[in-house]
Amino acid sequence: MRHFDLSPLYRSTVGFDRLANILEQVSLAEGQASYPPYNIEKTGENAYRITIAVAGFADGELNVEAREGQLVVTGRKAEAEGETKRNYLHRGIATRAFERRFQLADHVRAKDAVTENGLLHIDLVREVPEALKPRRIEIATKNTIEAKPEAAEA
Repeated sequence: MRHFDLSPLYRSTVGFDRLANILEQVSLAEGQASYPPYNIEKTGENAYRITIAVAGFADGELNVEAREGQLVVTGRKAEAEGETKRNYLHRGIATRAFERRFQLADHVRAKDAVTENGLLHIDLVREVPEALKPRRIEIATKNTIEAKPEAAEA
């Protein structure tokens, strides 16, 4: 596994510390297990969908939270009262507890989440505020700049 020293990035940039933190988290996440498996797809110009395989989990055993620029999905199997302990000969469907984190880009928020056929679908949308969208700035000529002070005096 490779480890990158990001300290030169911190010294030579201003305001990019979040980018460096994201890169650091990605390098740490490489060593983590890939349970549960998931897909990330782009469903529109500003729409995305995360699909996580959650076979064996009921809706009440799953939790989806958006906090501090991250989407955190957790699954905890509830202890069933009165259920007898099963003796498995082979157990291929994992139902162990999990926590999966996804780093969200700026202005991306979770719109909704739904389970279907053992899959958890989380729809995301990117909503850029009007103040941050590109806008055209008119270029004034020298004549229009000189004419403005005269109009103010009149």
